[in-house]
Amino acid sequence: MPGRAGSEQKMVEKSVLDTLYDISQFYDEMFEATGQPREHYRTLHEQLGSLSMEDFAEKHRVADASFLYQGITFTVYGQESGIERIFPFDLIPRIIPFEEWRQLEEGLTQRVTALNLFLQDVYHEQRILREKRVPAELVFSAKHFRREMMDVTPARGVYAHITGTDLIRDKSGEYFVLEDNLRSPSGVSYMLENRQVMKRIFADLFGRYRVSPVEQYPQALLDTLRSVAPHGYSDATVVLLTPGIYNSAYFEHTFLARMMGIEIVEGHDLVAHNNKIYMRTTQGLQLVDVIYRRVDDDFLDPLAFRQDSALGVAGLLNAYRAGNVTLANAIGTGVADDKAVYAYVPEMIRFYLDQDPILNNVPTYVGLDEKECGYILANLDKLVVKAVNESGGYGMLIGPHASQAEREKFREQVRANPRNYIAQPTLALSRHPTLLEDELYGCHIDLRPYTLYGEKITVVPGGLTRVALRKGSLVVNSSQGGGSKDTWVLRE
Repeated sequence: MPGRAGSEQKMVEKSVLDTLYDISQFYDEMFEATGQPREHYRTLHEQLGSLSMEDFAEKHRVADASFLYQGITFTVYGQESGIERIFPFDLIPRIIPFEEWRQLEEGLTQRVTALNLFLQDVYHEQRILREKRVPAELVFSAKHFRREMMDVTPARGVYAHITGTDLIRDKSGEYFVLEDNLRSPSGVSYMLENRQVMKRIFADLFGRYRVSPVEQYPQALLDTLRSVAPHGYSDATVVLLTPGIYNSAYFEHTFLARMMGIEIVEGHDLVAHNNKIYMRTTQGLQLVDVIYRRVDDDFLDPLAFRQDSALGVAGLLNAYRAGNVTLANAIGTGVADDKAVYAYVPEMIRFYLDQDPILNNVPTYVGLDEKECGYILANLDKLVVKAVNESGGYGMLIGPHASQAEREKFREQVRANPRNYIAQPTLALSRHPTLLEDELYGCHIDLRPYTLYGEKITVVPGGLTRVALRKGSLVVNSSQGGGSKDTWVLRE
C-alpha cells in the first residue's frame, strides 16, 4: 500500500502490496489521496494483499502462456528482431462503478450519434459547413474525405457502425475524449481474451464482484452488421474482409470471424458482377450482403482508388453506391476521426442535437487556424503536438520531454504544413497500480470503449484499458511499449 515497505526478512515472501507506491501528482484509479483504496477497489486490494510476489508472478506466467497458446499477438513494424509479439497484459484489473459507467455510456451514445449525423451532412447538404460551424477548408482538405461518397446514403443512414473512442482522465478524475476511431478501430479481441484469462486466473475474485459481461460482443456485432444489410435480411450473408496475414491486427480479424461464425475473406475471394458482390465458394458464387472490412479506403477498389491495390475488389464501389452491399464502416468515415476535425465534435453535438457535450474534448489547437498555429509554435515546450493522420503513438512530439532539436524539427514541420498538425496541453493522465519488475507502480492508462450502431446504439460495458508499461511513459500504444488490463464495469 502507499508508503509501506516490507522488511529485509520479508523481501522473499513480500505481498504484492508490500512496496512503496506513489499516489502524488496524478489521479490514481485505485487509491484515494489519503492512501486508502477507493470503495469499489477494496475487495481487489484485500486479494492483492493476500498474494505474495511469487504467487502473482506465477499467475502472470500462466496468463502469458495462455496468450501464447491462443496466438494472441500483434505486429511491430520496423523491428529487426522479429515482428510478432505477445500482447502485454497486466493482471490488476481496472474497475469502473456503475454510476460512473452510465455517464460514460450516455456521453458515448451522444457523441457517436452526432458524428454519424455529421457524416450524413458533409456528404449531402453540408449545412454545418455553409453555416460555418465547422471550417469547410478543414473538411475538404482532410485526407479521408471521399468525394466518391457525395449523395450516397448507406443502409439506415449509418456510417460508423463500430466506433472505438479513446478516453482519459485528468488530475481531478474527470473524463475527456482524446480521440475518435471511426474507420476500423482495433483491440476488441484483446478486451475479450483479457476477460477470459482473468476469469480463469482470478475466478474467486471475479465471483466476488458483480462484473458486467463482455462476452456477448461478437453476437452483438453480428446482429449490428445484419441489421444494416441492404434489404434488411435477418439471415444476411456477412463476411470479414482482411488485408491478410501480414496485417498487424490479423489475429483480431480471424478471432472475430470465428466468434461470429462468418467467413474471413481476402480481396481475391470476392468478385463484382452486375453491381453485386459475390464470394467464391466450392459450390459456386454466393451473394454477399454485408462486408465488415478491415481494409482502408485506399485499397478497397482498384478501379476507384489506388490502382495498384491487390487487397480490394474491382467494382466494389459501384456495388456499394448501387445499394447492393453494405460496408462497415462506410467509405469516407475517416473524415470524422481526423484529429483536426475532432476539435469541432462538441460543436457538432450542439449543432445537430442542440445539447451540450456530456464528455468534453481535450483542449485542442488546430494548425490550420492561423492564430492557434502561432500559439503552437510559441509553446512547443509545453504541448503535445500530433500529426492528424498518424496513429499508434507515431508522428507525435511530447514537448516537455523532447529535446530542443526535436522541438525545432517539429517547428519546421508545422510551419511547412500547418493543416497536418494539432496540439494539446500535456495532461496528467490518471494512473493505475501495475506490476513492473516485482514492484507495484502507478502506470498511465486510457480506456477505449466500443460502440455499435445499427438498428440501435450499444455501448459494450467495459472496453480496452491500455497501459503504458514503461515507467513515466504517457504512451499506451502496444507498438510503443504499452499493454492492456481487463476492464470491470460493475452492475447496478
